[in-house]
Amino acid sequence: MNMKIESFSAEETYELGKKLGSEANPGDVLTLIGDLGVGKTVFTQGFADGLGITEPISSPTFTIVQVYEEGRLPFYHFDVYRIGDIEEMDEIGYEDYFYGNGVTMIEWANLIEEILPETYREVQIEKDLEKGFDYRTITIREVHRA
Repeated sequence: MNMKIESFSAEETYELGKKLGSEANPGDVLTLIGDLGVGKTVFTQGFADGLGITEPISSPTFTIVQVYEEGRLPFYHFDVYRIGDIEEMDEIGYEDYFYGNGVTMIEWANLIEEILPETYREVQIEKDLEKGFDYRTITIREVHRA
């Protein structure tokens, strides 16, 4: 599944996340790529809504992983921006999350690329201010690492 979507508002970005969350399956891993302020948290909030999670979703900047278990599937939200060394992921027990029965969303996944699963879905969100302050291009692609 490779697709490029134009979003003209935070609401549209949220709804796309919600649609993908409603279609998520156990063991799915998604990476979320985008600059600060591009809408990663809005997308993730929609994704969690699609999983049936009603509690507030925020970026786990200081905890690395936030676990939500009230939805139809457990949701593991990683933010690895502050990770100093890949060994920190081992200490967290990342494999239990990546290869478990829930869905994993990883922000700043490029920092831990060497431990990502062989197959995952990359979601890249980009701004284009020439097309408007709220305009985003969201590219979703399946990644298969050899």
